[in-house]
Amino acid sequence: MNFKEVLLVVNPISGDTDKKKIISEVQEKLKKEEIGFHLYTTTDENDREKIKSLIDEKNIDRVIVAGGDGTINLVAETVKDYELILGVIPAGSANGLAVNLDLPDVLEEQIDTALGNSHINLDILCLNGIICLHMSDLGINAELIKNYETSSFRGKFGYLIQSIPTLIQSEFPFQFKIETEKCTKDASAVLLGFANANKYGTGANVNPKGSPDDGIFEILVFKKLSLGDILKTLRNETDLDPDFVEIIPATKARVTCLKPVSFQVDGEYIGKETEIEIKILPEKLSIAIP
Repeated sequence: MNFKEVLLVVNPISGDTDKKKIISEVQEKLKKEEIGFHLYTTTDENDREKIKSLIDEKNIDRVIVAGGDGTINLVAETVKDYELILGVIPAGSANGLAVNLDLPDVLEEQIDTALGNSHINLDILCLNGIICLHMSDLGINAELIKNYETSSFRGKFGYLIQSIPTLIQSEFPFQFKIETEKCTKDASAVLLGFANANKYGTGANVNPKGSPDDGIFEILVFKKLSLGDILKTLRNETDLDPDFVEIIPATKARVTCLKPVSFQVDGEYIGKETEIEIKILPEKLSIAIP
């Protein structure tokens, strides 16, 4: 291992994973290698500033994050301008980034990967100044995430419980104007996605030809709710019906909404928006992969 000081950032309330076990196993692994171990537990109070201070004060040269996509996003925002590799131990409800990077399911293997030298230089999306590592959207999925965040049920079961009331209450389809460097068009959609990866955390392969390190993102215009086409995404089929989803590649874009629409980034509900400015930051973040 070509580093000396490791910072482990843990979200204590994400998902239903035993964080004490993660902490002890990472600490034990580093102790055997005689590598310095530092722990930071998120509190939702100035986390970015506190993590940055630790990195600077302790000369951290590898950061590992254990949490869900929102926590990973927070740490990525903090370390993206440092020349270090970010290791990820998926410990959230959906773990969309981990799904897209094919990270292992077994904790021991996750730790080995997080401490390894194999990595990808990941593109980062910037949406209204907010970074996105894999998937953001406007519409019904963001509404579902909003309802999930106010629910007492966690994990994928919590999302399932909220699916029906979200469908009943939603005012879809939504009306959008999409402007990219190559086209301008109006669209009616149940969901407008901004993808720097292939899949949602459920495993639904909604952007089969996308890549997280190609300098391009995809705008996904989901025109209707179709059970058959949704099942295709879950089966990883690469040919999706253009009447179900239209895919528009871009490096920058501007989206305006006829009325405020729910907006989420990497599984975190942001609020209702009427305008989104999107650009891509190519190969901005080094993340450890198998």
